[in-house]
Amino acid sequence: MNKLFTMMVIAAVFVCSGFKFIDDKKPNIANLHVNWQVIDNNYQNKNEALTALIITNKGHEILPAGGWKIYFNSARGFAKAALSNNAIIEPVNGDMYSISPTSGFKDLKPGETARIEFVCDDPVVNITDAPEGPYLVWDAQPEKGYSFGSYNIIPFKPTYQGLITPEIVYDRNKTVADIPADQLIKVFPTPASYIASSGTFTFAANIHTSASDTRFTKEAALLNSYIVALLGKKNGNRYSDNVISLQYKTGLGDEAYEISVKPASVIISASTNTGMFYGIQSFKSMIPANVWSKAPVSVQIPCVEIADAPRFAHRAVMLDVARNFQPKKQVLKLLEAMSLYKLNVLHLHLTDDEGWRIEIPSLPELTSVGSKRGHTLDSKHNLPPSHGSGPDVNNAAGSGYYTRADYIEILKYANDRHITVVPEIETPGHARASIKAMNARYDRLMAEGKKAEAEKNLLYDLNDKSDYRSVQYWNDNVIDVSLPSTYNFIQTVVNDLIGTYKEAGAPLPTIHFGGDEVPANVWEKSPAYLALKASNPEIQSTNDLWYYFYGRVNQILKAKGILLSGWEEMALRKTTLDGQPAYVPNPDFTKEHLQVDVWNNVLGGGQEDLAYRLANAGYKVVLTCVTNLYFDMANYKSFDEPGYYWGAFLGIDKFYSFIPYDYFKNADVDKQGNPINRNIFIGKQRLTDYGKSNIAGLQGALWAETVKSPERMDYMIFPRLLGLAERAWAPDPAWATEKDPAKSKQLYDEAWANFLNVLGKRELPRLSYYNGGYDYRIPKPGISLQDGKYLSNVEFPGLTIRYTTNGKDPDANSNAYTGPVDYKGGIIKFRAFDVKGRGGNIAEGGDNLNP
Repeated sequence: MNKLFTMMVIAAVFVCSGFKFIDDKKPNIANLHVNWQVIDNNYQNKNEALTALIITNKGHEILPAGGWKIYFNSARGFAKAALSNNAIIEPVNGDMYSISPTSGFKDLKPGETARIEFVCDDPVVNITDAPEGPYLVWDAQPEKGYSFGSYNIIPFKPTYQGLITPEIVYDRNKTVADIPADQLIKVFPTPASYIASSGTFTFAANIHTSASDTRFTKEAALLNSYIVALLGKKNGNRYSDNVISLQYKTGLGDEAYEISVKPASVIISASTNTGMFYGIQSFKSMIPANVWSKAPVSVQIPCVEIADAPRFAHRAVMLDVARNFQPKKQVLKLLEAMSLYKLNVLHLHLTDDEGWRIEIPSLPELTSVGSKRGHTLDSKHNLPPSHGSGPDVNNAAGSGYYTRADYIEILKYANDRHITVVPEIETPGHARASIKAMNARYDRLMAEGKKAEAEKNLLYDLNDKSDYRSVQYWNDNVIDVSLPSTYNFIQTVVNDLIGTYKEAGAPLPTIHFGGDEVPANVWEKSPAYLALKASNPEIQSTNDLWYYFYGRVNQILKAKGILLSGWEEMALRKTTLDGQPAYVPNPDFTKEHLQVDVWNNVLGGGQEDLAYRLANAGYKVVLTCVTNLYFDMANYKSFDEPGYYWGAFLGIDKFYSFIPYDYFKNADVDKQGNPINRNIFIGKQRLTDYGKSNIAGLQGALWAETVKSPERMDYMIFPRLLGLAERAWAPDPAWATEKDPAKSKQLYDEAWANFLNVLGKRELPRLSYYNGGYDYRIPKPGISLQDGKYLSNVEFPGLTIRYTTNGKDPDANSNAYTGPVDYKGGIIKFRAFDVKGRGGNIAEGGDNLNP
């Protein structure tokens, strides 16, 4: 018996050491390289795509046939069984999926390649549809993920309906007149009144500036600092007796200003500091853009008389830093551009399922846990990877937050530029980061024996068995609004925010508490809800929790003198119409003067008039319409154009053509780019005159699922932000109110051409250098083969087009396009460049190509 036992021990040691030997021979995952490829974008004549992950082993060890999983992120759905019969794909939570090898997967030897082919629920439209951030986890080491050596998307040339080709782009661009720069208005956004006169004013480093009223001392200092930054420091001798005078004038609106430029003087007048600031910004825009690339001795400013004020008081940008984080420097950079174009509200989406991005000193777990993303299957110490952030918690896009000092710096910077920063704390949905952070706090305090303190900020009933799935596929991301601790949490967050804003000396007129996309079936099996229902007769169903929750949040804010704002769902009441679920404006909140950002006007979705219904009902409405004002939507339908497209394809023309008081009129195509069926507007509410008084303004929104770097953020926002600025500030254009369709189109085409010329010849060159430069989107040129010659054009007159005929990508030294190019076969490529030599996407023509 002892001999048998000894032999068993020896065998066990041998087996264990054998497994350890195998473990030591595991391949270095950095030697595994992954590509993603589209195989068939109309698989089996269905609205599906067959795609493949291709794994190549460039190392010296074998990737075993099993014992591992690949995790990745995607906003799409997939068939479970791989068509290659070697893996299964399963959802984990949110946008995370796992790929597990099956018996069909064989050892991947050095130098070999394996393909996992799988079917996507929808066709592939652009590069955003690719799986994101794949990484490998060993079954024996489930707590750690390993990044592959590389992950690449193989270029795909789609042929789907609605594809925007360079030929289509060419036809669109050719209708835009090339207007000489000296004929363009020198101030942007377009002022209410602009009268040019003869003569010029000489602007130089030694110009004399004065403020006749001490209330404008700060603005005078701002102007002087701008002159120094642009033209250099003053020397001992004054350049001329010309003067720029800042003067107080009664009777102008809060944001209004006047500018009078004469040969010997510039007078900027305003009644308020904000008006004076905007006057200075307009004066800055009159200075030629090329001055920023090389400081001249002096600049000639054309003489002009300007009287100006904004159309809307609320001119906003919503920046999502929760899905993917942006550093403080990038936020400051956005604020500077916003101030240049007179946008005055930065709505910071600080929290969501995928991240909590602001320090709340009273609740440190919100950032110690909720601001970090990395591989985890329990979310106890950090959140899982989302949107391709990968397994490492030290990643710039997935992890990060603003310390209190960072946020105070942002607030001060914004305040100096007359921009209000509105914090958004997402509740009750989109709240997984806060829920998991408070769970971690609960676990820590319970371990310390502090039960009462542990339960004080809990956001989740530990015994809740409700089963739900959010639009983004999370099953544990909704705060339980039945819990008393939920309101203690909100009170704590509000108090800390108030303290932060107070220290910064910045206004906090409102806090945005989200309210969108709470899924069905939440709270139904929550013991906290059942207890609350039993003691509150007014709560008959979980639907009533909506009004209960926001009623209590509103009371918390009202006690602090703060307005409650949120997404449109906050202002809606659930009911039924002909037995079907329906939403109507909630009359309970109209008297509370709540403000709602309305995004949902998806054409054909049935809610096209939602913003107008809420405004007509008495809510203050900020138009954040997905059809025209979402920065994260792709510019147009092309594989190399990044961004989502579920709501629309949004080129800069969609921002520019938006008619706030009648966006039914500007609707021309549906979300797929097909001509609109105007029958969808039958029976929809139009905006009444009373409703117009409740349109607070416009907001462009950048949701950041696809935005993983400052460069991509610039690409998605600029220059579309200038279309937003024009519509939010400039007077209602004639083409928007003209009733004759032919006359309206003529007026629009003339205004559109002027706008594109202003951007291409003035504002884009300015943005190339201003504040260190912005990486704005440079459009792909249009091309057309005619009579054996290639013609090319670009959306913004003034950009340089360069080309090659040898198949190489054009660069800043390639031939400049000046006229038709003889085509003699092969591949020809065209590319637009900005004034600094930065190129955009490439348009290809030539043999056997589908451009």
